[in-house]
Amino acid sequence: MAVVEVSISPLGMPGTGVSEFVAESLKVIRSSGLKHQLTPMGTIIEGSLDDILPVIRKMHEAQFEAGAPRVSTLIKIDDRRDKPSSLEDKVRSVEEKIHGQIP
Repeated sequence: MAVVEVSISPLGMPGTGVSEFVAESLKVIRSSGLKHQLTPMGTIIEGSLDDILPVIRKMHEAQFEAGAPRVSTLIKIDDRRDKPSSLEDKVRSVEEKIHGQIP
């Protein structure tokens, strides 16, 4: 199971706001059925890379379809194969250590 963080931003647009473009990319991920979490700086997606990477491509293309002349996409992949892992597991592991509950 992979956890992927992606940030997709339009470039060359007037103004500084990008939320309309981000919303177009979010529509794509929401329609995919993949587990995801929107954050202030990107979107985190959980699943197999075979499922995630084609969706990221569609998210990237959605911003061109929304009128962006140029799009920048940053992808960070955590692909753990030695044991099952999830978004919640990663956060829980850190929180346990903060609160002194190291297993």
